[in-house]
Amino acid sequence: MVLAETGATGAVVRLENVERRFSDRPALDNISLELKRGEIVGLIGRSGAGKSTLIRCLNGLDRPQAGRVIIAGQDITGLSEQALNPVRRRIGMIFQHFNLLSAKTVAENIALPLKIAGQPRAQRMKRVMELLDLVGLADKAASYPAQLSGGQKQRIGIARALAPEPLLLLSDEATSALDPETTQAILELLKDVNRQLGVTILMITHEMEVVRQIATRVLVLDAGRIVEQGPVAKVLASPQAETTRSLLRGLSPVLPADIATQIRAEAAPGLQALLRVDVYGQAARRPLLTGIESITGRPARLLHGGLNDVQGEPYGRLFLAIGTAEAGAVARVLAQLKPETTATEVLGYVPADV
Repeated sequence: MVLAETGATGAVVRLENVERRFSDRPALDNISLELKRGEIVGLIGRSGAGKSTLIRCLNGLDRPQAGRVIIAGQDITGLSEQALNPVRRRIGMIFQHFNLLSAKTVAENIALPLKIAGQPRAQRMKRVMELLDLVGLADKAASYPAQLSGGQKQRIGIARALAPEPLLLLSDEATSALDPETTQAILELLKDVNRQLGVTILMITHEMEVVRQIATRVLVLDAGRIVEQGPVAKVLASPQAETTRSLLRGLSPVLPADIATQIRAEAAPGLQALLRVDVYGQAARRPLLTGIESITGRPARLLHGGLNDVQGEPYGRLFLAIGTAEAGAVARVLAQLKPETTATEVLGYVPADV
C-alpha cells in the first residue's frame, strides 16, 4: 500500500466518531477531528483525559470499537499488522523520556527506523547527517545518549522521528521533562521543522503554555470527549469549557486583590461598572475606551489586563471601569461591545478612585 500525501479532504488525519472503551469506561467517546497538512495542533487535557489512547489509535497500536481512523486517505481501522507497517513509517513519535537506545550511538539511533525499513547503509547515513544538521548536532554522530544533555537527547529523538520522512509527527509530552529554557529551544526547533518540511505536528500536552507558544489550533480533551476546540488565540481569549478554564489558570489575567476586594454587587452613587472584556483578532486592536466614552460621556479606564499574541493573532482580557453605574448607560456600552468582543461581563461596581 502506498499512502497518498493527503486524503480526499486535504486532511493528513481524520477521525470519524471514534469510540474506545475499557470495560465500561469510555477512553474515547465519539471523537471526530481533522488535522490538515502543515498544521501544528495542540491536544491538551489532564491525566486520564484520553490523550494516550488517542495516540495509540492514530498509530494503530490500539483499535477503536467504533468509528474510523483515516491516515492520508487510508482507513487503517481494520488493517492487519503487516498492512499497518507502511502507515506507521509515515508517523513519527517524539517521547517524553526520549526512548534512545543507550548502547547505540546518536547516528545509530537516528538510523534505526531506516535500517528496519531495509534502507541501504550509505543512504541511511546520508539521511542521518542531514537530520543532525537540521537539529543542530552535526558534531554528535559518534556520541552515546549518556554523553548528551536532556535537550540534546530530545533533539536526537526529533531527528529519529523525522528519519522516514513522516507526514505526521506526534509529540507526546515531549517537553515536560525539560527545564523552561530547553523547552523553549525544543519548541523553536519544532516550529522550524514544520516550516521547512511541512510536516503536520500534533502536540499532546497538559501544559497550555506549550500550546500557546507553538500551535495555531487547540483541541481540549476531557473524559474522552473533545469539550472545546478552535484557534488558540480565540480559546485563550474566551474559554467556554470549565476544563479549559481550569487548564488556563495562570495564563489568563485576573484582577489584583486590592481591586477585587473593592467590588460591590450593587450600583450606588460614586461607583462605576467594572467590566471584564475578552477580545480576539482584529477587534483586539480597536479603541474600545474611546467608544465607551462616546456613550457615557465620561473617561473609561483600563484597570488591569492586556494583549498577547499567538502566531500573529492578538487576544486579550481587559478589566475596564466605564465611568458610570447608570443601568441604561451600562446596557448601551454592553450592546456596543458585543460585536467587538468574544465575551463581556459586568463583574460589579467599584469606586471612582480605585
